[in-house]
Amino acid sequence: MKEAIIPSLPDFIVVDTEGKEILRQIAVIDATGKLIYEAFAKEHPDDEHHPLNVKPLEQILQEFLQVASNRLVIFHSAKHDLKVLCQNCNKVGIKWVDLNTVCSLELCQQKFPDLPSYSLEYLSKKLGLKVDNQYFDPQQAHTARYDALFTHQLYQKIIQQETMETEQPSSKINPFSSNRVDNPFQDHIDFKDVYKDEFERFKKVINDIRQDKNHQSKGVAVIGEPGSGKTHLMMRLAKELLKVNRLLFIPSPNNPESVLYHIYCHVLDSFIRKVSNSDYSQLEFLLAHSLVKLMSSIGFMAVTQMDKDIANWVKNNPLNLFEQLRQKDFESQKAYWEKIEKNVDGWWMITDNNLLEYAPKILKGIIKFCRYGDNNDKKIIIRWLAAEELDEAELNRLGLDNWKEEMSKEDFSLQAISVFSKLSLLDEPLIIVFDQLESLGLEQNKKILLSFGEATKEIFTHVPNSLIILNLFPERWEDFKLKLDDAFIDRVSQYKLVLSRPSDQNLQEILSIKAQSVGLDLSKLFTQQEIELILAHSSIRKILNSAEEYYLSKNPRSEPIKVTKDCITNIEKEFQVLKRLFQNKELQTLGTSLKKMDQDLLELQEKLKDIVNDPDPTELIRLFLAQSRLLLEKQYEESQIITDSGDVGKLKVILQALQQLKNFTLDCLLLGRRKIPEHLVIKKNDHSSVIAFLNADGTAFTARLKNFNDLVSKNKQTKFRLLRNSRQPNISSREEIEKLNNTVRQEIKKLNNSSNGQFCLMNKEDRISFELIHKVINDINNRDLDVSLETAWPVIDQELSDCWLLKVLNHF
Repeated sequence: MKEAIIPSLPDFIVVDTEGKEILRQIAVIDATGKLIYEAFAKEHPDDEHHPLNVKPLEQILQEFLQVASNRLVIFHSAKHDLKVLCQNCNKVGIKWVDLNTVCSLELCQQKFPDLPSYSLEYLSKKLGLKVDNQYFDPQQAHTARYDALFTHQLYQKIIQQETMETEQPSSKINPFSSNRVDNPFQDHIDFKDVYKDEFERFKKVINDIRQDKNHQSKGVAVIGEPGSGKTHLMMRLAKELLKVNRLLFIPSPNNPESVLYHIYCHVLDSFIRKVSNSDYSQLEFLLAHSLVKLMSSIGFMAVTQMDKDIANWVKNNPLNLFEQLRQKDFESQKAYWEKIEKNVDGWWMITDNNLLEYAPKILKGIIKFCRYGDNNDKKIIIRWLAAEELDEAELNRLGLDNWKEEMSKEDFSLQAISVFSKLSLLDEPLIIVFDQLESLGLEQNKKILLSFGEATKEIFTHVPNSLIILNLFPERWEDFKLKLDDAFIDRVSQYKLVLSRPSDQNLQEILSIKAQSVGLDLSKLFTQQEIELILAHSSIRKILNSAEEYYLSKNPRSEPIKVTKDCITNIEKEFQVLKRLFQNKELQTLGTSLKKMDQDLLELQEKLKDIVNDPDPTELIRLFLAQSRLLLEKQYEESQIITDSGDVGKLKVILQALQQLKNFTLDCLLLGRRKIPEHLVIKKNDHSSVIAFLNADGTAFTARLKNFNDLVSKNKQTKFRLLRNSRQPNISSREEIEKLNNTVRQEIKKLNNSSNGQFCLMNKEDRISFELIHKVINDINNRDLDVSLETAWPVIDQELSDCWLLKVLNHF
């Protein structure tokens, strides 16, 4: 077959005819996709609903030739259409005029070789073509207008792909793949004209807090539909203000008994993040900037030479403090840091009227974190600031001592957050962002919601100099107003920002910027009609998802995503087998003709209409898992605060979501007043299993391990699994276990040698798979992942089949 030419003429028409020997229908679509001519032959009226378009055959042919004159005419299967038109002209005595034609079927044979079929139906489905935002429907096919509209879409797609191959052959990056912001510390493309006024409103409120002599905290409720860009707006705040303000990101709490501790741990986690384009964390920024005002206050002016040195170092560039101290010898560094600690203690005693019990030690820990350069030392200090009990030898080396075991972590957390906010009075207002709160609306989380409401009120009362932001869906905001008291609602909604859908112009600009980021031109990626269809969606995220779908249909993946056994129907499996064989050109192995295969394939596609016509949910979930895994692997390499209450809270989120699917109940165990590891009991019929977490060090680890062994021995019919994060020091490998003191080593061996107990170190893969399952369920609850758990779980079960948690659950 000779090579067809793909013309670039703008003035073309797309034509489809119906009728094998005698013309029955004809439809003409112009280059913009609009119907400009349609007629039904009078001799064979097809549709009584179109009486105005029923005309004599001679008139139809004359009018058609007039429309087609001097235009490029596109047919699908041009040989057939031209044969029908020519025969009918001869029949009525009209001289046939040769037309300038292109056959889209021949073009597809060249552009997409070795396809099982080149029918308009098959190509439309394979390439994801849409008319009026609807995929190809065989029930409507074989009418001239319907087929002409899809032929127009097919021809446009061929032109676009040809343009991309010739003008941008090296571009392989999908510009629309990264379209969701999980936290404000990520880096995504930002079009600042979107929500510009709302962003300026944030800055105004921050300035109001700064200028208020009492520095009272203020609340802003940000209301927006799923995918409207709430977290993206928080990212803009982080990008533009992080070198001035400290931004703290708090996801939804998951344990009603430790909401304040959850908030505080994420405050710490945010503080230890590096400021963009800097070698220093937010916590180091806070201390250095605070020293500028502290050292210039009346009580500390020119007291000693060290005071003068420190004041001079931080005067013009606060971060110069760290640069100067790095140049000092060990003893000089130690002396200067002790002087800084003494000055901060003095400032606290003068300025704090409440004399918070834990404040001096917390301030000491902050200074220790900024003082030590070794990352392992910093990790130990952060764990200490998180009120974990640690090894005495390590703490002695760093000049710290353990907290009292009977201390209330909720009281401690509120005091610690208050210390940070009061230190910020020497710096700039804090920005505290509460996000991903949608799961609090679930009935099983009502207790967490009420605890969250009380905790938030405490923060407004005891944490000054802060802008407190709540990101919520409109219906969740209404739900909060019904379930939480007026005191909460009044504080968090002193200001309310509603994120409405941006204008089409702004949304198209977002698409353009995304395309430009990888060197592509939006106008060459999509037709104007496709852009209009993309922009027809209701939110920014849906628009970007739609753009990604169109992009992938034009640039299919080099390797199809593997379709797994347990998450699809038998008919889908058969379809995938056929498709794979076609792709590998192993047609001879099928033992049947290409025509028969084509028929079988189309029948399978018809049965899989919902899967073909809509994004395959199993593929969507696999893509989400793959992308989320990359994010979690990156986060794993960063410093993280892992707590027992946090882990058991995540486990509870997972298990509560799966209760109806797996038909089990949840419980917990007691051992009198003795402290045991945080845990949950899973029960089904006569089987029960305990999953517990123990990340403490020192005497707390030993005591709780002994108590756990007592539980194991008293519940012989229950399986016990005690988990410890392998990144924790001292007990992070089998070799280290052998080096422990005899008591601890024997208790671990006792647990492992029992018939129903096991001590497990959570390695990187264990941790990531656990976090991945929690993230999927959390994102489904927050409507960040638009699938049901019933759809997602079989894929998770198959893709993460080696996960320790799934092995526990699949025993039930």
